[in-house]
Amino acid sequence: MSSDVITRLYTAFQSLDGDAMAACYTPDATFSDPVFTDLHGSQVGNMWRMLCSSAKDFSVNFDSVTDHSAHWVATYTFSGTGRRVVNDIQASFVLRDGLISAHRDSFGLWAWSRQALGPAGLLLGWSPIIKNKIRGQAMAGLRKYEQAHP
Repeated sequence: MSSDVITRLYTAFQSLDGDAMAACYTPDATFSDPVFTDLHGSQVGNMWRMLCSSAKDFSVNFDSVTDHSAHWVATYTFSGTGRRVVNDIQASFVLRDGLISAHRDSFGLWAWSRQALGPAGLLLGWSPIIKNKIRGQAMAGLRKYEQAHP
């Protein structure tokens, strides 16, 4: 069944197994979400490895898995502020040869920033300046991770 790879992805995430998550993607896979807007190839697996390696007080639940979509909720402590985040995400997928070739996660970045950043996120999380800062910091973290884990 095509949805098996999606179930494997989230089951690996529940175990914080970034390598197993990366193995669910084609070598030329793409990923996007409101924070990591345009990842390609090895960046996709490295993003999951980075997130798994730094997760604190983490849990993920998933449901409604089909051949092209899933719903999942991640609960964790955001390392930048120590604040608790519950992120409700709708995912869509394109599968090829039993692996994920395109993955797009949708969630409200303002809702996320209100939880992760507190008052600053509440007041300014909607603004392009803050959204771009969040994205820039995330990509800088991914680049740093990739340099440390070639």
